Amino acid sequence: MEADVSEMRNELQSRDGLWRRIQLECQQLHTELLKIKEYKDKQEIQIKHQSSCVQLTEQLENKNTELLLFAESQEHQEEELNKIRNHVYREEQSHCSEQERMKTEISDLTEELHQKEITIATIMEKASLLERQLKMELEAKHKLLTEQQLLEFRYQVIKSENTHLKEMV
Repeated sequence: MEADVSEMRNELQSRDGLWRRIQLECQQLHTELLKIKEYKDKQEIQIKHQSSCVQLTEQLENKNTELLLFAESQEHQEEELNKIRNHVYREEQSHCSEQERMKTEISDLTEELHQKEITIATIMEKASLLERQLKMELEAKHKLLTEQQLLEFRYQVIKSENTHLKEMV
């Protein structure tokens, strides 16, 4: 039982670690997104300040290309984020159901342990009673043995006296 509970605890800790790693990845993605937005804003300010229309056009074209790549990347990241969210949701559901199952199992095991403790206490009481009865029987048998030895000794004495009297007669 302890091994099963330990195994379950290890599995829950592993799942909790996975959940934390996923949350950390989400935070990192969010930070990257903010950096990209900040980068984009800086680039836009630079484009406004440049005097050359040619340079401005080239930069705009470059920005458009970057934005398209970023949009594609963002779509991919959103897909990944959705996958991660779905996975996390399934893991949370699994984790919750596993916790409920473990609570139920622990409750059942606690009840079983309580019943076994009651049984052990009953057996100990019976063993104590039997031990007292055995001691009393041993004492009675010891008394009977002592009486028997005493009677045997008297018998030997009487037999000896009887033999002596027969010889005298």
